[in-house]
Amino acid sequence: MDLSKWVRQIHRWLSIAFTAVVAFIFIMLGMGREPAEWVYFTPLLPLALLLFTGLYMFVLPYAANWRSGRADG
Repeated sequence: MDLSKWVRQIHRWLSIAFTAVVAFIFIMLGMGREPAEWVYFTPLLPLALLLFTGLYMFVLPYAANWRSGRADG
């Protein structure tokens, strides 16, 4: 499996983890429980990793054009 497939797979699993953590926080708030302060920071790690993997996937087509020597535009 090449690097871009790995990054896409990691990005998918990170998005599931991020969604689950945020949903858990909202469920806790809906139940009337106030979670500890650190719980609000737990979505930041998957979000930061999502940023990097998303930027990598965003740049891939441009890098492919640059490597092939094409300039469309």
